[in-house]
Amino acid sequence: MKKLDWYIIKKFLGTFFFSISLILVIVIVFDISEKIDDFLESEAPLKAIIFDYYLNFIPFFANLFSPLFIFIAVIFFTSKMANNTEIIAILNSGMSFWRLLLPYLIAAVFLASASFVLGNFVIPPANKVRIDFENKYIKKKFRFRGKNIHLQLQKGQYAYMESYNSTKDIAYKFALENIKDGKLQSKLNANYIKWDSTSGRWQVNRWQIREFLEEGEKLSKGERLDTLINLKPSDFKTRLSKVETMNLFELNKYIKAEQLKGTANIVYHKIEKHKRMAFPFASIILTVIGVAVASRKSRGGIGLHLGAGLLISFSYILFMQISTTYATNGNLSPALAVWLPNILYLFLGMFLVLKAPK
Repeated sequence: MKKLDWYIIKKFLGTFFFSISLILVIVIVFDISEKIDDFLESEAPLKAIIFDYYLNFIPFFANLFSPLFIFIAVIFFTSKMANNTEIIAILNSGMSFWRLLLPYLIAAVFLASASFVLGNFVIPPANKVRIDFENKYIKKKFRFRGKNIHLQLQKGQYAYMESYNSTKDIAYKFALENIKDGKLQSKLNANYIKWDSTSGRWQVNRWQIREFLEEGEKLSKGERLDTLINLKPSDFKTRLSKVETMNLFELNKYIKAEQLKGTANIVYHKIEKHKRMAFPFASIILTVIGVAVASRKSRGGIGLHLGAGLLISFSYILFMQISTTYATNGNLSPALAVWLPNILYLFLGMFLVLKAPK
């Protein structure tokens, strides 16, 4: 690579790390002022606040907003180069605009790769420590409030409960059906079932089992029965943030298991999965757009470029929110909802590159 390439890469990475470090300091100060009462009330140890919460909060926040700050960094230092006529001098020397893009793309691919690794393999275990801290010292104890719950526990086995008490680990008006080749084989009905943490089994109370055999129907009843069911209290005691603690392979496995159970909020998990893939690519796309916008010298200077850049970046974020809302509340595919902004802004980037000064 030429000296110019290293110059641009250093400027790019230096501006990015400086801007995101600056905003992280501001965010941490505001976060401390907001949560200081919770820390004092719950008597959270200073060591836990620093090492369990903020040390794991920093990479989470930095990675979450990295595409935005990559874009701002590109806009800022490229517009300075344009105002100093450096871009014009580079292009007049015979270098094409596509060649000028190369060091930007190298830096963007490096940051995007780092974001992918962080988001899928480093941040999830860090999130587990952070979320455990939040659940212990900041957030109120989570209680499951679902009604009329339908679950597929495994192939051919379906469960229903009218309600579930996550504090006492009791499912009320419970039913368990076993189906084979489209025919009902047996059905268990119980007034309620309660988890026995000692034996790791469910206590089925006031139960009735109907078995549908070739020779006829068999009915049996009882007051109490200890049995194994492919269901655990932990399935009802997790927030949506549980997926934030899983790496990519664990998340894929979890989504498959939840699909089998017929979990209602599976779409949120799919959106999280595709976001982890799409966000690194957004960094590259926004880099291309940033160079195309900021490389043109204008009378408005850096301020005009930053204003245009912020408008584009916030429109991207808004579009992402709208499309994911259609996925959660409508019929839009989670994959399409997450990738659609990238696809449209990729075309926008190509258009701006074609219109950029040559």
